[in-house]
Amino acid sequence: MRYIQKYLLNAVLAAAIISQIACKKDDDVLPSIASIAVTNADFSTLEDAAVLGGVAGVLSNSNPGDPSGAYTVFAPNNAAFSRLGLNNGADLAVLQPDFLTSTLLYHVSNGNLDGGSIANDGTSPSALGPVRRFITRGSDRYINGSKILATDVPASNGVVHVIDKVLLATGADIVQSAVALMDAKVFIVPELSFLVEAVLYADLAGALTASPGSPSFTVFAPTDAAFKQLGVDLGVALNVPADIRQLPKEVVTAVLLNHVIADGGKFAPEMNGGMVSPLGGTPLTLGAFSNGTLTVQGKSNTIPANMVIPDVLTTNGVVHVIDRVLLP
Repeated sequence: MRYIQKYLLNAVLAAAIISQIACKKDDDVLPSIASIAVTNADFSTLEDAAVLGGVAGVLSNSNPGDPSGAYTVFAPNNAAFSRLGLNNGADLAVLQPDFLTSTLLYHVSNGNLDGGSIANDGTSPSALGPVRRFITRGSDRYINGSKILATDVPASNGVVHVIDKVLLATGADIVQSAVALMDAKVFIVPELSFLVEAVLYADLAGALTASPGSPSFTVFAPTDAAFKQLGVDLGVALNVPADIRQLPKEVVTAVLLNHVIADGGKFAPEMNGGMVSPLGGTPLTLGAFSNGTLTVQGKSNTIPANMVIPDVLTTNGVVHVIDRVLLP
């Protein structure tokens, strides 16, 4: 996962805008949002995603659901998709089509939201349903955990803002979201199956399920590979999810509680270094915020965990998928 330099991106966008202005006729016609993606090489993966996800046609026309006829799109550049291992259009095949469409809709909203209206703690609804939250960190602005690289690229049917990470929202609670990954409803290959098994074994599903008045959490969710590595470290064969039940239930419970923070749910830009206390009570050490992510380390870990997929919004918190199990 690599970042394109901000000044280069802005230069490309500026050149595109200048070209658009230079080519305008007297009737001042601008390209559509879909056309901007087609004509700008830095949005080639987004272009392919829009076609596969069935939204290219929608973003080629005016918005019938808004009096202005406009859409606002937070557009991930190629580097944003690469952070998820999606380096080109062919890589999109690892995603289930329905999830791809939902993800694209999460980047879209009705009307013209100009860059000047993006302020800290503000929110914006999405075409998918879940809202997006704006965060200011120093001089940088973020939507959820994605840095806004450029704003106010004009289109005939709205406006485009460029972001450095793909926005992810499940529309479900933490447990249901993990189950969706386990059941291959997100990626075509199952993921988080060990975590789901551990949550069920420890009887923690109820605590992490959304209900009226229930708290929201920040959850660090270890991948299946992370649990398998834990087995290697402990000298226990954790080859399939059911193997989790070889471990004492109280141990599994303590480890899982070490991954949950009752803080309302925080995106990566809202965290930076220091210690945080999970439900298990043993402090976690957060690394410095850098390139949109940070590390997290349990008391008994010799190596910190990295965020593999940060900033996944659920209905009762934010999930950050990590590459190591956090040990108390």
